[in-house]
Amino acid sequence: MSTEEMNSQTFPTWTFDKACPSMEWTPLSAVSVTLTANVTADQLSSTDLVILPVESSPSGSEDKEPSSALELKTLATQMDSAVTAGALSEVLQEHAKALAKRGGTSPAVRVIVGGGKTQKYMLLAVGSADDDLKGAGWALGKAIAASCIAEKKLGTVTVVLPETYATHETVMTDVVTAVYQSLYADNRFRSKKKPVAEDLTAITFASEGSICDASVVVETGKMLAQGVIMAKDIINAPHNVLNSESLAETAKRIAAESKDGTMTCTILDKTECEKRGMGAYLGVARGSETEPQFIHMTYKPVDGNVRRKVALVGKGLLFDTGGYNIKTQMMELMKFDCGGSAAVLGAARSISQLCPAGVEVHFIVAACENMINDKAYVPSDILTASNGLTIEVMNTDAEGRLTLADALVYADKEVQAEKIVEFSTLTGACMISLGKQIAGVWTDSDDLAAELDAASKATGDKTWRMPMAHEYAEQLESPFADLKNLGTRFGGSITAALFLTNFVEKGKPFGHVDCAGPIWEDGKGATGWGSKLIVEWVKQQGQA
Repeated sequence: MSTEEMNSQTFPTWTFDKACPSMEWTPLSAVSVTLTANVTADQLSSTDLVILPVESSPSGSEDKEPSSALELKTLATQMDSAVTAGALSEVLQEHAKALAKRGGTSPAVRVIVGGGKTQKYMLLAVGSADDDLKGAGWALGKAIAASCIAEKKLGTVTVVLPETYATHETVMTDVVTAVYQSLYADNRFRSKKKPVAEDLTAITFASEGSICDASVVVETGKMLAQGVIMAKDIINAPHNVLNSESLAETAKRIAAESKDGTMTCTILDKTECEKRGMGAYLGVARGSETEPQFIHMTYKPVDGNVRRKVALVGKGLLFDTGGYNIKTQMMELMKFDCGGSAAVLGAARSISQLCPAGVEVHFIVAACENMINDKAYVPSDILTASNGLTIEVMNTDAEGRLTLADALVYADKEVQAEKIVEFSTLTGACMISLGKQIAGVWTDSDDLAAELDAASKATGDKTWRMPMAHEYAEQLESPFADLKNLGTRFGGSITAALFLTNFVEKGKPFGHVDCAGPIWEDGKGATGWGSKLIVEWVKQQGQA
């Protein structure tokens, strides 16, 4: 095979002298999603897999045996009698424990129908109609997608949902989003592709009664899923593909493809950053393979009506070796140190298509790598941030907060955002406190904390408010500079948050979200955490 032929079959990467200029995007699954009202048993006869709902008894029935608290509804009962010869009822009894929890599924029942074709039937636990439906869509959508992936050679799937769910626009949007994001497969770097549900062409969500507006639900769900997939793509990409320059190219492309030109993108190069005195960010970037790229994307509503201006800042370390305080473990995972920027740019992609009203949004990423070379910063260096504060470098592996310092000053002073929320994979200490599924939130603003909590609960991107123990700030005092970039090992996630508060005007609503845990799942890769949460929070700001 010639070199030219080999190059045509591989993903673009760096050459010896030049870094990779762009990152390939994973497209949304081509599966068609439709919504159908007033479905009948006859309409289900032609689909490969039928997923039927199992409802729980209302709250207060906890003392019942699991199977007695579950019931098949009208259409499921008809299909059980006319098609599966009671097999669905048997499955309900045998797998009652799994079906007692929303999102639980049963094994498939196989039935031979006309022409010798095999049709499959499966049960899906939807919970009780009396339950709070918040988060229901995510659980159901993930379960449906998992079933489509597990059951091989499916072309068409019909999912019957109770009318209570089918007429709830938020629930159905969440279902569609979860399905599309769960059908994601990162095949960008494989010579032999491993697609998921490769035979699947269509999923129909059906209701025995009414159903909500399909065009709104499906299009919104797709746009939200695209943001999650973008976040996954950014984190999953290896460093020889994704560097500060290819991340900047990704941001430019998001803006260029925005609906009605509502998003713009400006990239500040090293010279522009020097003019602004971004010594903390540029200090880290001195060791980078590629030139630093300070990304600033702006979304403005097409009608020009802005009630609030907000900034979202994402940590954009494309690879973190630790610098001269080199990491001794987990370095192979350090491509995920751009997890904050992934959440922010993923949200930017969704927002650029959803076009929320009433809010101007600034997306800011100070992109670079934390590497080692003859120019790289070293412990004991003193860096000057763009607000004039000097910082003694105690450890080069506490670099994220240095890049964020100048990004926050920019959001505060140059953008003049009314609220600032920053996302970063900042500390292992947060993972020790909250585990790998929950992000920590630090803020002095009770209102902002409540807003982020509401967005978390609405989207399933879990967060937990942590204490802003200002008495710990003394750990950051330096005998030579205004601040140190690291405190003691105790309360490390708190002192990291306190460090960042020095770069936002006192009293301005500012939130720090440490997402080191939930952005990555061992053995699977990026989760896409944070993109949906940010979109939900932005929508809140436009409505307030």
